[in-house]
Amino acid sequence: MTVRRSRWTERDIPDQSGRTVVVTGANSGLGLRTAEVLAEHGARVLLACRSPERGERALAQVAARAATRPEYVRLDLADLASVRDAATRVRELTGDALDVLVNNAGVMGTPRGVTVDGFETQFGTNHLGHAALTWLLLPALRGGDRARVVTVSSLAAVAGRIDLADPHFERRAYNPVTAYSQAKLANQVFAIELDRRLRAAGDPVTSVAAHPGYTASGLASTMARSYRNALVRGVLTAGTKAGELLFAQSTRMGALPQLHAATAPEVRPGDYVGPARLGGARGYPARIRPLSAALDPAVGSGLWDLTAKLTGITPDPA
Repeated sequence: MTVRRSRWTERDIPDQSGRTVVVTGANSGLGLRTAEVLAEHGARVLLACRSPERGERALAQVAARAATRPEYVRLDLADLASVRDAATRVRELTGDALDVLVNNAGVMGTPRGVTVDGFETQFGTNHLGHAALTWLLLPALRGGDRARVVTVSSLAAVAGRIDLADPHFERRAYNPVTAYSQAKLANQVFAIELDRRLRAAGDPVTSVAAHPGYTASGLASTMARSYRNALVRGVLTAGTKAGELLFAQSTRMGALPQLHAATAPEVRPGDYVGPARLGGARGYPARIRPLSAALDPAVGSGLWDLTAKLTGITPDPA
């Protein structure tokens, strides 16, 4: 259910001078667009990316449009040691004064695989890596000004179900779409549970979620290339290109919900922002109702506890 409609655009972003932002996956697609726009509006942007080569290229692209010099931070969400190192680096660079964390990076529809720590790739990268990073950066966010955590979910979350007993598909048959839907639902559940706990603790940090609708972000093309079988790869590539050409909105439009969530003064704790038209597939950003699973305290608490157990990181707020 859409609660509010608008034609909010980049022109409505308030001046971001003096604010520091971390954007994960800022080397391409929605992350790169988000980093560029925030840098243009005066923010100091830290581009958190896995590949140093791609990260440095993106850094140069953002720097060309930035009012304040951006910086690169190496982050591999599929490796908890890298997540810890990145969090330490961000805290050093910001002096524990971080204003916005945009949990944007992700993988989609990958073949069965595991992260460095043995987690199913999509759940481990999209959810566990971001949850760990968020917990580790909360001390820095508390030192920020009206700090926000923006966690990016997906329309695919609608079909998701989080199996707390088997999140890594060790007992059930692996399906790349099912695994992706679970991971993106976990993003939304985590964002709302984090908000619930921040408010209960009287914490000044705001947690919100966003999704880009159906956007030609390049994520689907990356997914297609991850398959070794040439036939499968070819079919997925052709289907992805056709679908994006016919139905997808631009990255410029797709980034608006997370930009709105990160900057708009009217954003409230626990908000979920996505495109307003065609069932959330296209359009300008609007406040929408989170999925019922995300609003269920039992689901949120269960995922919170499971995440702490798997990552070995003390949740914050505890």
